[in-house]
Amino acid sequence: MFDTLLTQPEGKTLEFKRDLSSPRPLLKTLVAFANTAGGRLVVGVDDLRQVVGVAQPLDDEERLCNLIADSIAPRLVPQVELITVQGKTLLVVDVYVSGSRPHWLKAEGPEYGVYVRLGTTSRQADPQLIEELRRSAQGVAFDEMPMPHLTVDDLDLATARQLFQGTSPLDEQALRTLKLLTHTQGHWVPTQGAVLMFGKQRRMHFSDAWVQCGRFVGTDKAAIFDHIDLDEPLPQAVDSIMLFLKKHAMRGADFSAVRRKDVWSIPLTLLREAVINALVHTDYSQRGAPIRIAFFDDRIEIENPGTLVPGLTLEDMRQGVSKIRNHVLARVFRELNLIEQWGSGVRRIFREAQELGLPEPQIIELGLRVRVVVHLAQLLPTVLPQPAPKKTAPRLESRLESRLESALAARVIVVLADTEAGKAQLARSLGHQTVSGELHKQVKRLVEQGFIEMTLPHKPNSRLQKYRLTPAGRALQVDSDAHEPNTL
Repeated sequence: MFDTLLTQPEGKTLEFKRDLSSPRPLLKTLVAFANTAGGRLVVGVDDLRQVVGVAQPLDDEERLCNLIADSIAPRLVPQVELITVQGKTLLVVDVYVSGSRPHWLKAEGPEYGVYVRLGTTSRQADPQLIEELRRSAQGVAFDEMPMPHLTVDDLDLATARQLFQGTSPLDEQALRTLKLLTHTQGHWVPTQGAVLMFGKQRRMHFSDAWVQCGRFVGTDKAAIFDHIDLDEPLPQAVDSIMLFLKKHAMRGADFSAVRRKDVWSIPLTLLREAVINALVHTDYSQRGAPIRIAFFDDRIEIENPGTLVPGLTLEDMRQGVSKIRNHVLARVFRELNLIEQWGSGVRRIFREAQELGLPEPQIIELGLRVRVVVHLAQLLPTVLPQPAPKKTAPRLESRLESRLESALAARVIVVLADTEAGKAQLARSLGHQTVSGELHKQVKRLVEQGFIEMTLPHKPNSRLQKYRLTPAGRALQVDSDAHEPNTL
C-alpha cells in the first residue's frame, strides 16, 4: 500500500518530508490538515520521492510527538506510527479533520498561526476564514446567523413572494420555517441568508454578493467582448446568468445551427447546475471579489469565493459527496425548485459531461476561491462587430449638434444609440482619459431634456449606473439620421 502511496502527487491531503530538521513547515502542515480536510504526512522521503528513512525511528517519533504537543493549540492528537518500506523506516502521521478547529501554532498565536491546506501549500488563514472554521466546527452556518440591527421591513418581501408564487405562500410562519427570520434577543429578525437573497440594501451589508459575467475574445482575458454586472436577488440571478450565456452561444454562428430543437452549442443543464452550485456554496463572509462567470471561445469558467467546506476534498466532490455551506440559501433554492435534490448537483455536472462526450469538467481551488471549468464541444469564436462607416457618424453628429447646441452632447447620443453605458465607459468611447466636468454637465442636461435616462433611477449614485436613450432620444437620433443625404 505504501509503495503505491509513494507514486501519488502531493496535494491537499498528502505531503512528504525528508526529516525533522525544519519542524515549523512540518507543524504548519499538520495544523492545515486538521483545519481543512485531514491528511497524511510521511517523514523519510526526499524531493525525488526516494525513500531515505529516518535515522533514529524511536527518538524521532518521540521528538515529533513532543513537538506536536508543545507547539499546537488546541491540543492535536494525530495517529503516529512507524512503517517499514524498502527496508527503511518511515514516520507516518495521519491527521483527521478536527472538531476543535481552528488549530494554530502557539508561537504565532490564534490570530496569525492558523493555517489551511490549499493544494500543495499551507496558507495562513485571514480573520474571515478563521471565523468560518470556528462556525463549521460548531455546526453553525453563516447564513443562519441573525442580523439583530435589522427588521423584517428591511427585506424585499414583494420580490420574495413573487418568486414563491406557485410553490407555497410566503407567510410569517414560512419565513421562520425557511430561517429567513430567526428569534434573538426577544425579537424576530432577518438572518444573513435572508438579507443575502432579499435584503433591500443587501450590497451595503454584503458588498461582494453580486455576479460579474464576461465574454472574452479568444481563450484568455486579454480582450473582453461583452460584460454585465448582475445585482439582483440571488435566486433571480440564475436565469440572468443563463440568458447571458445563451446570448453569447448564439454569436458567431448561424442561429439555426446554434439552437435547433432546443439543442444548444453549450451544455445548458450542466452550466445551470454549476451556476447554482456557485451561488449556494459561496462563502459570503469573504470580501474582495464577486462570483465570476467567464465565457471563452473554448470553455466557460464559474468561480466563487470560498474554499471547500472543511472536511471536503475535490475527490469527494467528484464522488458525489456534498456538504452544504449555506443552509438557508440551499433550503430556499430547493423550495423554488432550483435544486432538485441536495448534494446531487456535482454528480449531474460530471454525468452530463460524460453523456455529451465533453472533457471532464475541472474543479480547481485557486487561493480562497473555487473554479469550475466546463469545456465546450467546439470552439465558439467571437465575431467582433463591424465598425460603422466613418463618414456617417461625423455628419450625424453635426446634425445632432445643430439641434442640441453641443458637440459633446451629440457624440453622447451617438454612443448611446448602440449600447447602454456608464459615464466612465462614455468617456472611453469618446476618447477621453477621465470623466470631465463638461461630460457630467452634458449628461445631466440630456437627462433633464428627456433624451437619455438612468438605468437605475432610484440609485443615481450607484457604481452600476448606466445611461440609455429614451424614446425621445432615439427619435431624435433617427430623425437626424433620416435627413442624412445618401452618398452611396
